[in-house]
Amino acid sequence: MRLAYSKTFKKQYKKLDVSWQKRCDERIRLWQDDPTHPSLRVHPLVGNRAGYWSLNISGDLRALYYFEDDTLVVFALLGTHSQLY
Repeated sequence: MRLAYSKTFKKQYKKLDVSWQKRCDERIRLWQDDPTHPSLRVHPLVGNRAGYWSLNISGDLRALYYFEDDTLVVFALLGTHSQLY
């Protein structure tokens, strides 16, 4: 599975403290190895974010992604629960 990052995701990522960037990188790597790992709390979203999936980076930080096709996942948004929902 190939990964891509939206311009918005990259901008939000750059605003994070370096320690949070590292945490984000670790969690995305874990997701690549095991997308069903319980600590990631991956789940599909509904409502106006239908089609997106949420990945838990930390207690309140989330990464939202979607499947562009069978071979490409796009990480689209990164932020706290209140910022994203």
